[in-house]
Amino acid sequence: MLRVGVNGYGTIGKRVADAVRAQPDMEVVGVAKTRPNFEAEQAVEKGFPLYAAVEDRVELFDEAGIELAGMVEELVADSDVIVDACPSGIGEQNAEMYAEYDTPALYQGGESADFVDASFNARSNFSDASGADHVRVVSCNTTGLSRLVAPLREEYGVEKVRTTLVRRGGDPAQTGRGPINDIVPNPVTLPSHHGPDVNTIFPDLDIDTLGLKVPATLMHMHSVNVTLESEPDADEVRDLLEGESRLFVIPDHFDIDGAGKLKEYAQDVGRPRGDIWENCVWGESVTTEGDDLYLFQAIHQESDVVPENVDAVRAVTNSADAEESIRKTNEALGMGI
Repeated sequence: MLRVGVNGYGTIGKRVADAVRAQPDMEVVGVAKTRPNFEAEQAVEKGFPLYAAVEDRVELFDEAGIELAGMVEELVADSDVIVDACPSGIGEQNAEMYAEYDTPALYQGGESADFVDASFNARSNFSDASGADHVRVVSCNTTGLSRLVAPLREEYGVEKVRTTLVRRGGDPAQTGRGPINDIVPNPVTLPSHHGPDVNTIFPDLDIDTLGLKVPATLMHMHSVNVTLESEPDADEVRDLLEGESRLFVIPDHFDIDGAGKLKEYAQDVGRPRGDIWENCVWGESVTTEGDDLYLFQAIHQESDVVPENVDAVRAVTNSADAEESIRKTNEALGMGI
């Protein structure tokens, strides 16, 4: 069993911990928090040993009546792999600690790509993380674009990708995020950071991205145009995408016309927290005009990177190849909606 520690038990970390626990070849050594809150209490309720990430705050856990298993350094020392799910920028600060204990670490997409050995997407470049010490699991939007581009490149060849990303203003629990009543070019300069980030997965890909932020919390939306190197018809492309285990091509008869109904559907089928780990591609939107492909896809920012983190654990430990790992992760999580 691979022993996995999770440093940072918030939006991503708590989901990764649950996903790791579900795997047949992994166990959660423990999780770390900087302060006591409802998530810290729930971690203990779920049976995850809880470690303090900041020594000066240990007494705050004592005052809240939340039992600690130790300090984060002990968690790192006892783990085969650490998943760092701390806020952006903190992961890089933690890298020295992970190196001190010779524990491979996985970071999230908010970290810089410059200090890691590889950026990672399971469908696209699994082997790049093999045996690496520091691996960055790319962001939710980069994950979604990489999953889409990979099969298109393999089947048809890709000349250029153009994507407009309509991004949620914040997650449901992020009360300090916005906009509240506005539509904001973000950034107003081009390209947005997403295209260069996709290039950490596909260095030679020609991609332009534009970003907007809107007053919504549910999901991101992508308007995608891909110029292919051949001219397949729309039905052929749709069949290709339906064959991808982490792409959910929404059937026309589902009558799902937006992110709200997608989240409702996820809750109805029993997904934990209403999570949608897959890209959600509207089948009706898949259109071809000559060598140009157009489609809409929605990305659940809180969860699509979760299976990627699980696969990255196997990649850095050389415990499975891409096909085996993706299959194991998907089966353990019950993916496929």
